[in-house]
Amino acid sequence: MNMNSAVSSVAQSTSSRAAVLPVALLSAFIGAFVVFGVGFAHSNVLHNAAHDSRHALGFPCH
Repeated sequence: MNMNSAVSSVAQSTSSRAAVLPVALLSAFIGAFVVFGVGFAHSNVLHNAAHDSRHALGFPCH
């Protein structure tokens, strides 16, 4: 392995890691929102949200 391929390999690894960071942060934020949003919501709010989502997506629910 020559020096150019080693440097290229390190740069590619750093570049791919930098590309994954925003996706990982967004996923963590959405996950935390879902856990805390659902965890502290009242059950009737969750039922109505699921019911409205089913209607919006065209799935039968009754």
